[in-house]
Amino acid sequence: MLNFSLYSAVLAILVVIGLSWDILRKSPGNEVMQGISLKIQQGARAFLKREYLAVSLVVVIIALLFSLAPRLGSKVEVNWRTAIAFILGAFASGLAGFIAMTVGTKSNSRTTEAARKGILPALRISFSAGVITGLSIVGIALLGLIFVYRTFKGDPLAVNGYAMGASLLALFARAGGGIYTKGADMGADLVGKVEAGIPEDDPRNPAVIADNVGDNVGDTAGMGADLLESYVESIIASIAIGYTIFLSKKAHESILFLPFAIAGWGLISSFLGIFITRIIPFKDPQKAMNTGVYSAAVTMVAGAYFIIKNSGISYVAYPLMGPFWAVVAGFWIGDGVDNRWSE
Repeated sequence: MLNFSLYSAVLAILVVIGLSWDILRKSPGNEVMQGISLKIQQGARAFLKREYLAVSLVVVIIALLFSLAPRLGSKVEVNWRTAIAFILGAFASGLAGFIAMTVGTKSNSRTTEAARKGILPALRISFSAGVITGLSIVGIALLGLIFVYRTFKGDPLAVNGYAMGASLLALFARAGGGIYTKGADMGADLVGKVEAGIPEDDPRNPAVIADNVGDNVGDTAGMGADLLESYVESIIASIAIGYTIFLSKKAHESILFLPFAIAGWGLISSFLGIFITRIIPFKDPQKAMNTGVYSAAVTMVAGAYFIIKNSGISYVAYPLMGPFWAVVAGFWIGDGVDNRWSE
């Protein structure tokens, strides 16, 4: 199960590289488009550089405290393994945010240029950019978690250290980027719409660049780091539940690796949804997106049934297919929340 999830994560990274190359070879548009895009790229990189520098100092200090903790008290269990995993988690979260921001700022002018040929060419570029962000988040998160789990042989303190590192950087990225986003957005609106009486995002308003920079560092880089943290912690929580059941001698040891296998199959299911959305020539972009999402969901549920049934969990006190029905319930609730949100 662990190898399967590892191969799935590596495949996700390879797909990210391929889609990135495909986007970058597209035309970035005319000089005006490229100029605006370059200003947004420069602003976003400058913000992330300052933010990551400040956060890295905090990460190093906390990692040192983790390493020295056993010498500070006999009852302290965190150690240098926790510190290394903590740094890896912070790095993974930061890398996911950086990739999300870079892809967003590189694809904006290319999407605009493609829109001149129609909505479908623009959809393919923008959709590919979103896919790169999603797959890089999941691929990096899963690779890092598997590395920590294997290196430290499932040590709970190390595994939780990885989650703590991802959470810390996500907190800074989401809060810092979000504050900048709202500050720039409100400033641009006050200057443009209130004082000058010009429409929102009008090119005559220089603050619009800061507004767009904020969208990338807050809604893209911050969200990327935040999603990685949530993804990692959901897997670790499942492992913890499985570990508790295993210790109570109510299930086979394979239950510890079931969350990895489910996550790996989730990536494979996503590949199918991506393929359908990109290849089938839908006239309605929303129909294309919905078809890809529901195709991935059906594939995920079918694969989860097969994986759980053949996992050798050997429950004693719980139904064998209990985790499968939990997966189905998660999809049902998630789909209901998405529909309510879209309405």
